[in-house]
Parts: sequence; C-alpha cells; structure tokens
Amino acid sequence: MKTSQCMTREVRLADPEMTLRDAARLMADCDSGVLPVGENDRLVGMITDRDIAIRAIAKGLGPDAKVREAMSSDVRWCYEDEDSEEVLSTMADQQIRRMPVLNRQKRLVGIVSLGDLAKEHETRSAGAALSDISRPGGLHSQTAH
Repeated sequence: MKTSQCMTREVRLADPEMTLRDAARLMADCDSGVLPVGENDRLVGMITDRDIAIRAIAKGLGPDAKVREAMSSDVRWCYEDEDSEEVLSTMADQQIRRMPVLNRQKRLVGIVSLGDLAKEHETRSAGAALSDISRPGGLHSQTAH
C-alpha cells in the first residue's frame, strides 16, 4: 500500500516567524501535537507541543518567541508513493511518530502518523515499530544529550 492511501491530507502549516503562542493555538485548533513548518513553499522544519513545552521553556523562551527558535529543522520525510511498510520501518528506525509526506516535486501533501499506519497494517508490524520508537536514545531522546 502506498503512503498516500493512509496519510492525513488536511495539514495546517506553521510559519517560522509566527510566535510559539500562535503555533500552540493552531495546534489546539486542529487538535494536533505537531505542525510542519513551511517557508517559501518549502518544508523547513517541524514544531511539536513538546518542542514548545520542553525545548523552548528550557531555553528561557517565552510565548512571543518565534517558531524558528524551537522547531526541529532536521526533518525526516517520505514520498506519497512510497510503500507504507517501508515508511513504518523508517519511523521505527528513526524513532519518530509522525512524518511529513511530500510529492515528487517536494511539496507537502500530507502527514502520516504511527496511528495511521497501524490502522492499515497488521498489529504486529505496528507494535514492533512502536517498540522501536519507544526505546531509549534517538534524535529527540532525553538520554541522547
């Protein structure tokens, strides 16, 4: 199955110059803990509720700080025509729960979550991915710093 068949297509974007307060409001409005960050029609980062609550506050940033100051700019993404089982494997290897989905022109067309993939794959595959994602370490681990 292609990733496009299980991804969420309606994705709200944050701007790197918007405030953390506005990004948090946007997350609340769309009931999501993550927003892709776009600039000049390109994906430049991801901001999560955890980035705002942990990374920004730990740096002493307030609600008027810019998204750019707290976002992750090292974004892992996949293509809409990639096999979703491969994407699930990549998410497990990279320890990420949500991944932006791009078309071949590298334009954002959606976002796929572990939950989206779990609905489409057997429970064992999704469970193994969640187990890998949850192991200590990884790019965004508290033990990695």
